[in-house]
Amino acid sequence: MSITFQPRELFAGELDESLLGQPFADVLGDNIAVRMSVPFISDDSRILSGVWEAEPGLSRWEFLERGEAIHVLEGRMVVTEDGGEPVILQAGTAAVFPIGWQGTWEIQERFRKFFVIFNS
Repeated sequence: MSITFQPRELFAGELDESLLGQPFADVLGDNIAVRMSVPFISDDSRILSGVWEAEPGLSRWEFLERGEAIHVLEGRMVVTEDGGEPVILQAGTAAVFPIGWQGTWEIQERFRKFFVIFNS
């Protein structure tokens, strides 16, 4: 595999904006604005990475066919796996959502993460 892009800082104005929804998550309440850039996709499309931002809100995530590793750059959210205890993620923390993880994300303040999505 070869790297096909040059690393650089991604600013908020350079991210593509949309509303959170399927196929990524189900919004539980008001619409959630998200912004994202995906500068890396592996040759076989099984790995992709980039930067994602979202405004506060509650959503349900089901990682049934893919997993995700994140490093939180700013903001705060509480993730609760089905049947588990809430976990606070904030700037400087990291988490892995393995294939099969299901639960909720409650973004409490504007959230920005670096992510790597991996498919089985």
